[in-house]
Amino acid sequence: MATRATTHRAKRRLPVTQALLLQILDSQLADLDGEGARTVVDLGGGTGGVATALAERGHRVTVIDPSPDALASLERRTAELGLADRISGQQGDAGNLADLVSPGTVDLVLCHRVLDVVDNPADALTEVARVLRPGGRLSLLVQQRHALVLSHALAGHIALAREVLADRSRFDHASTLELVRRAGLEVVAEHGLGSAADYVAEAVVESAAGAYAELLALENELSTDPAFQPIAPALHVSARRAD
Repeated sequence: MATRATTHRAKRRLPVTQALLLQILDSQLADLDGEGARTVVDLGGGTGGVATALAERGHRVTVIDPSPDALASLERRTAELGLADRISGQQGDAGNLADLVSPGTVDLVLCHRVLDVVDNPADALTEVARVLRPGGRLSLLVQQRHALVLSHALAGHIALAREVLADRSRFDHASTLELVRRAGLEVVAEHGLGSAADYVAEAVVESAAGAYAELLALENELSTDPAFQPIAPALHVSARRAD
């Protein structure tokens, strides 16, 4: 008989971009030296959407988030899924990361859409680099300026599109890679996410057998295409701390 947690998982189908992101994370974790469960920090991980997926794969995840409400939801979620022994939550942010996590001990830090909201992205990445062990990996996800310009324009918000285009503090492909390198990390891989999937209605995916798999395959192909990476809605960067 299926448990409540098993039934819950069976009914969920991940959005295409999240499914691709998890494939990338699996590859990052597989590239690490040694075997077995990894130590993961999910910075700004909220209610644990990615953390639970990694914990189900056997990894130990610490979610650090400034919101007590999000952490309370995370606790309920992990209990429901039977993952309380693999996931823990701590209140905090990039500014006090090294106070919450011992420097040089983490296999993988997830920094997904965090740099978009912090006051000083460079300082935040420096803190992330400090807690990574030698050879450890960064999973960085940021929203890209050029795609946001297009999104606003298509929605009819022309003035806002021009405002975003002129805002050089927002991330683009080149500035993101430079920021990672300035933090002392080596860029290992980069993927554009959402180049097709973000513009395809869910009804289209549901309407034809095999459409989900085809869209995921297309996203995978576009994610490493140099022509599409700079204009993808989100950019994922895999980076490595030197030994």
